[in-house]
This record gives sequence, structure tokens and C-alpha cells, in this order.
Amino acid sequence: MGEQNILIEPLGRANLGDLRSGDGCFTADRKLVVAAHDDAISYQVVTVPTFTKRYPPEPVDHSSYIDSNDKAIFIAYAGRCPAGQIRLCRYWNRYGYIEDVAVAAEFRRKGIGERLVRRAVEWAKARQLPGVMLETQNINVAACRLYQRCGFTLGGFDRFLYRGLDPGTEEIALYWYLTFEHQS
Repeated sequence: MGEQNILIEPLGRANLGDLRSGDGCFTADRKLVVAAHDDAISYQVVTVPTFTKRYPPEPVDHSSYIDSNDKAIFIAYAGRCPAGQIRLCRYWNRYGYIEDVAVAAEFRRKGIGERLVRRAVEWAKARQLPGVMLETQNINVAACRLYQRCGFTLGGFDRFLYRGLDPGTEEIALYWYLTFEHQS
């Protein structure tokens, strides 16, 4: 499938049924080990025993994103097949905030996630927001590499965020930022 066969469309009433619930999972076999030194964040990627991470479905009123100036959903189509989607909003700090990116397992590693993130960046720029931010986990190395390819910088991390759900977890929340101050 070539990039020319990927079409990104905003969510509307006509394509509301094209949203995919997805399986909410990915396989992890690596993680980012993060450290902060002298106002800089660094990380290294290390191998971990392979496991499958599953996310429970989120209750979201998708129709509230239609025709909104403060939030949007974009659907990626491979040919006529919905292959992925991205959900974002104007966050409290004026950044565009990517709430969720999902690409169906059969369409992963084909550039769809990157196209969706780039569309989210266009949306934020069109609203004259100062940048785009998102949160992911240190065990989602593929997503972290995607955000880095798209120009995002690791701006912070939180070792305790997920411990409310699982006190024994070693997952770390990672906050990625793309600021527009030095971009044209």
C-alpha cells in the first residue's frame, strides 16, 4: 500500500460509523528507561520480556467532535477501509492535545500513524496553538519512535501516574511535545 492510497478525513456525520473500536492492545518487548539530569531528559531503550498490553475501551461521545473548533477526530482510510484514527483537543494550556491514536493491527508499520499525527499538527497550527502534546507509556517504544520521527521531544515523565490503577506497575507516563516557536 503506497502513501498515495491513504486518505485522512475529518469525522463527520456521514463517516461516524467508520470509527474503529480497535483491539486496544500492542505487544511490548522493550521499554524506555528515562532519567533527568541538568534540566534535560534522556533515555535508553532496553529489552524486556515480551508481553501484550491491553487498554480498556474509553467511553467517548465521538459525535461531540463533529464540527467543533476545539476538538477533532480524523480517520485514515486505506483505499476505502478505515485503517486508523486520531482524537485531539485544545488543551487547558492552549496546546493541541492528542488524546488517542489508534491504527488497526493489519495497517501498522505502513505510515498511517505518522500521517495522522501530521494531520493533528496541521489542525493545531491552523488554530494558532503554540504546539502539540501527548502522553504515552515507556513500554510503547513504537509510539515513542513515531512521535520522535514527527519532531516531538520528550518533555517530562511521571513515575506514579499509573500506580493508581496498578500499585505494582513499573510503567512510566511520558509527555511528548512539539512546539511551533522555531518552525515556519
